[in-house]
Amino acid sequence: MKTERSASARALAWLIALAIGASALSALAAESGITGVVNVNTASQEELQLLPGIGESRAAALIEARKRRGGFQKLEDLLEVKGIGEAGLARLRPHLVLEGKTTARAD
Repeated sequence: MKTERSASARALAWLIALAIGASALSALAAESGITGVVNVNTASQEELQLLPGIGESRAAALIEARKRRGGFQKLEDLLEVKGIGEAGLARLRPHLVLEGKTTARAD
């Protein structure tokens, strides 16, 4: 009986943590001013500039790094781009994909 309650309590705690995490990601996305995602392997300079904290020069640096690497294999590869650190990547992550269409638009 105790084990069943313990397992239920752990499952409930896990669900609450998951809901809080999803809520935090939604809040980050809402603060950014864009809706949708940007494919960092195919996006134009203008599309990259829709991302929070990405201006003309950083978008150009992303494109240059993408060309040099032959594309990004994982989002952490963006850390090699000057001006993108751990905090910046965390802010960008909800808006980035490596495959598929860029669907981002300014809110």
